[in-house]
Amino acid sequence: MARVFLNPGHCPGIDPGAINKRSGITEADIALEIGTMVKKYLEAAGCEVKLLQSDNLNYDGVGECVCEAANNWPADVFVSLHCNAFNGMAEGTEIFTSRGQTAADELATCIMSRVENTFGAKLYVRSEWLDGDVDREAGYVVLNATNMPAVLYEMIFIDNDTDLEFLLANKDEMARAIARGVTDYLSK
Repeated sequence: MARVFLNPGHCPGIDPGAINKRSGITEADIALEIGTMVKKYLEAAGCEVKLLQSDNLNYDGVGECVCEAANNWPADVFVSLHCNAFNGMAEGTEIFTSRGQTAADELATCIMSRVENTFGAKLYVRSEWLDGDVDREAGYVVLNATNMPAVLYEMIFIDNDTDLEFLLANKDEMARAIARGVTDYLSK
């Protein structure tokens, strides 16, 4: 049975992440809500799933360290869920992996393919970055301190009211697309 570690980003009450100024909805709350839905779909598909929302990324914060928990479990894949923020006008979705060609590139491709197949033109999917992959490469702790293929998925720009309204109206479809992308990867 495949083991999937889900990390809804940030932590309610400690670190809300980005916040939509109009609605007051926080990144931490929406990431947890969708992460819980993804967990349900992955479990229905036969995966063993651990979900941990913690602000502790560097072994010294409050609560269980996300990376240490994923490594010690051990997970087969790691998915961190987030909502982007920039200037209130940026829109769409993007996915990050660690630098270089890794197995996470294929995981990112599977998730983005499902998102693109589910939403098509309704959700502007950023793809084919400079290196030709669907992912953006970054030095995020959750991507570099985990021992398994890891992605950080920015579902939408939460500070863009239109993006947020779209996600709120399509939470179930987003959760299903993420879960299907993960199971597509695991079935290869």
